[in-house]
Amino acid sequence: MNGFTGTGVARIGAPGMERPIVAVDGNVCDASSLTADITGEFLANDGIDQLVAAAIDGTLPSLTLNGERFGPPIVQPSKVVCIGLNFHDHARETGAASPEEPIIFLKDPGCVVGPNDDVLIPRNSVKTDWEVELAVVIGRTARYLDDPSHSPSHIAGFTIANDVSEREFQHERGGQWDKGKSCETFNPLGPWLVPASSLSDPQNLAMTLALNGNVRQSSSTSEMIFGINHLIWYLSQFMVLRPGDVINTGTPAGVAKGSADLRYLRTGDVLDLNIDQLGSQRQSIH
Repeated sequence: MNGFTGTGVARIGAPGMERPIVAVDGNVCDASSLTADITGEFLANDGIDQLVAAAIDGTLPSLTLNGERFGPPIVQPSKVVCIGLNFHDHARETGAASPEEPIIFLKDPGCVVGPNDDVLIPRNSVKTDWEVELAVVIGRTARYLDDPSHSPSHIAGFTIANDVSEREFQHERGGQWDKGKSCETFNPLGPWLVPASSLSDPQNLAMTLALNGNVRQSSSTSEMIFGINHLIWYLSQFMVLRPGDVINTGTPAGVAKGSADLRYLRTGDVLDLNIDQLGSQRQSIH
């Protein structure tokens, strides 16, 4: 079950045919009798809490997972907002100064795929890179929040994202980061959406990424320059964050762009990502 023993919701099944499930302390239940899917509207109506309560009460049928595909833990979001250079160690490895304000860019929501789906190297790409990230899923509409202390009440939960990036497209093709961030399959998400109430300190989670079994990224969300609450408050000053929206909060050191050998992804590579208490991902590169 992707090494997950906590509490969260997920979606399993073929692309476009996923059904919702819920786990409590690692025990999995079929949640399709209570909701057809994990949508923004469902999250806004405290849907995760309802599913967890039903699983605890024993009103949902138990489910044994037998290698089913995990889809993204929510339906396609209206937007994926990303934060660049948001880890002290990543800024150091790239030789960039720590930003004075969050660096914001958007990814095409259509590039969101399941956590273990194949990642496709774009045509003519020579610099496809990896980025393990903590993703925040919005649960309540956030606009013009007064200060960061208001942010937690707008969070539905947390999950894992791989902010796959094509560095030549990103940096050498006119300065538009979105071009290197929105290619097909460039945002594996999931497997589990863990409710905010289940994490005692999301700002202190170990995170790792391995390339073909060799650890390339090993850090903690404590390395963030701008914390989760600050980011949600900040973003709400420039855009409306709606239920189901995803925020990729930045990646730590260890990406190919920052390494001495500049070893970018190739066909046949395998990536393994893990964030403490959130489970793990594995992608084959094609």
